[in-house]
Amino acid sequence: MPVAETTIVITNRVGLHARPARLLVQTAAKFQSRIQLQKNDKTANARSFINILKLGVAVGDALHIQAEGEDAEAAIQTLTELIHRKFDEEE
Repeated sequence: MPVAETTIVITNRVGLHARPARLLVQTAAKFQSRIQLQKNDKTANARSFINILKLGVAVGDALHIQAEGEDAEAAIQTLTELIHRKFDEEE
């Protein structure tokens, strides 16, 4: 199974609060790959809204993303772009 991963710093002002977490879950759900998010020693399934919120990701935090599956590279690229766009919240 192909694996892709990256670490990205969260730069939107409020981190992964409800709206960005929902967008991340919706985006992750478009892929067949198993996608995990990790902040320090906490890990969450990228399709679990509650578990993402429990990570407590704030602005400036590094978030490690790992995808495993046939579309792993595409999943990582799409999620990275979403985060770089600051979840389309800021101008």
